[in-house]
Amino acid sequence: MAIVETRNLSKHFADGVVAVDSINLRTADGEFLVLLGPSGCGKTTLLRMLGGLEQPTAGEILIGDRVVNHLPPRARQIAMVFQSYALYPHMSVKNNIAFPLKAAKIDKTEQKRKIEWAAGILGIDHLMDRKPGQLSGGQRQRVALARALVREPNVFLLDEPLSNLDAQRRASARDELQVFQREIGTTTVYVTHDQVEAMGMGHRIAVIDSGRVRQLGTPRDIYEHPADTFVATFLGSPPMNLVPQGTSLLGFRPENVHPAPNDGSADAASHLVFTLDRIREEYLGSEKLIYGEIDGTRAVSRVAANHPVTHETGSSATFVVHRRDIRAFDAETGLAVNQAPPRVTTTTGQVAS
Repeated sequence: MAIVETRNLSKHFADGVVAVDSINLRTADGEFLVLLGPSGCGKTTLLRMLGGLEQPTAGEILIGDRVVNHLPPRARQIAMVFQSYALYPHMSVKNNIAFPLKAAKIDKTEQKRKIEWAAGILGIDHLMDRKPGQLSGGQRQRVALARALVREPNVFLLDEPLSNLDAQRRASARDELQVFQREIGTTTVYVTHDQVEAMGMGHRIAVIDSGRVRQLGTPRDIYEHPADTFVATFLGSPPMNLVPQGTSLLGFRPENVHPAPNDGSADAASHLVFTLDRIREEYLGSEKLIYGEIDGTRAVSRVAANHPVTHETGSSATFVVHRRDIRAFDAETGLAVNQAPPRVTTTTGQVAS
């Protein structure tokens, strides 16, 4: 195992594109760190620099407290698994797994031991004589992981390895990958644009946009306390509601927006009380989404599907958000304001000071 660290790491391409802009990150030993962001944000370029497939324009990469900028991929004691898996179609599963060992001229007895060990961990020992074309997407993924595992790397670098799987298989593959990483305890850096993968798998998440880390933290911290409006609206489906209030934006998650109780218990001293206009509902099985507008700004409520209140399309109704669930952001910078929202009175209601 090893700690991976970047110090002011940057990558500028010849056409002027700044893919990675002075990123500072440090994993814990054995951590599963997820790099999350939209397409083109720089996360894959960052991973490729860690693996030695791209040279940084500036900054340092350390693996195990050793600067590795000058080292080729094979000398970094890392293993990469790509989106395509990059298996050799003419080789059997066994020979695909053995390939890096043969290239390193490992003794045949040791090769056999490592191949059987890796195949056993990943549950593919019954597939050894098959070719990649005879395997399912999930099986090919496990072969790619086994080929990486036999090298006994200090660090795994995974670039969207589940993106070629269908939705049902991805759910089970996430669980398998978590179990695998937990059993071997190897530091893992995992790239994805899928927030469900990131939230469900990562010990910590680095949210990246335009080549910079917007926020680094646990899934819970990032979801409940986003550092800015980009993070607030990138994580969550539907994303966090953002409602203008003077020089601030008030943010609250859809699951924290509730129809106002009839007993009057949702007082303005502890709740934001507002009218949701132009309502429409979307049924999703176990839950339903209630879409509407607050003073022309789109807002969403997430409630249980069996919630007794049903709203007519185009109607208006009163909703509440508890003050503890409200986050404030500066309207100009988008940065989180690390204090309770001020008392504000608007046409939609008020927030207590």
